[in-house]
Amino acid sequence: MRFAVIDLGTNTFNLLIAEGVANGTFVKIFNTKISVKLGESTINSGYISDIAFKRGIDALIQYKEYIKKYNVVHVHAFATSAIRTASNGLEFVKHAKKEAGIHVTVIDGNEEADLIYYGTRMAVKLTEQPSLIIDIGGGSTEFIIANQSTILWKHSFLLGAARLLERFKPSDPITLNEIIDFNVYLKQELKPLIDAAKYYQPIELIGSSGAFDSVVDMIAANFNTTPTHDNETEYQIDLKYYRVISELIQKSTIKERCEMKGLITMRVDMMVISMLLIDFVLKELKLNQMRVSSFALKEGVISKKLGMTLS
Repeated sequence: MRFAVIDLGTNTFNLLIAEGVANGTFVKIFNTKISVKLGESTINSGYISDIAFKRGIDALIQYKEYIKKYNVVHVHAFATSAIRTASNGLEFVKHAKKEAGIHVTVIDGNEEADLIYYGTRMAVKLTEQPSLIIDIGGGSTEFIIANQSTILWKHSFLLGAARLLERFKPSDPITLNEIIDFNVYLKQELKPLIDAAKYYQPIELIGSSGAFDSVVDMIAANFNTTPTHDNETEYQIDLKYYRVISELIQKSTIKERCEMKGLITMRVDMMVISMLLIDFVLKELKLNQMRVSSFALKEGVISKKLGMTLS
């Protein structure tokens, strides 16, 4: 059985085409991503602009061609923060069906967190001790405290990189006072996370794909470590290297980030916000271990909906 999973994120639409095999596992056939930036300029106003709307539909039309090319049997498409919070989100879902022939299911933050957990659990080896899983999206960021067998606590915050970027509009490069203001805001907004972490005592941070993939690739480019690769699903992060990269990002201009090895174009504008968010969590929760999962929501859909494990 061949199937496709589409993650309609706020910044990026991700497509994964995979095939079930005889031993109850799956293999990846094709995957790609398109930067759609659904929330560009309007995410905090609660609607998708005409230009962004068209970018999103055009991406789905392109994905429909891939789905035909690879003779996909089942398509599972899920929309997250930008679409679920937009006043014209349901209109987008209707156009996706009409123009691309793709039925899109809008999921809430709780289900998104569940799927991220299932995907991450397939990629990294969890233990009985709690880990804090973070998925930094464009519209929301999901925080999940979990172990190998269950989710202990989860919350989806409207603290996605695009939403925060539009709210704070940092200088280029960001200033120290802006960083201070940003951290004050995070401490206020993330109080439920801080309280939960005090109770459950997670031992590490596990970053789920996205901006964390860029962390892996930038460390690899600067320190000759292993970059992200299709055959790898888990990466151990040396926090000494991470801190060097974080400082480099925070002191850089957009133009300078465009030239940085390991940082893809679609993450150039939001990487400062993402690094500040990671820095805050590491420091506030006193975490001194970090891993990265190359799996996220798409693979979580496979795990939950199709009941398979990775091949």
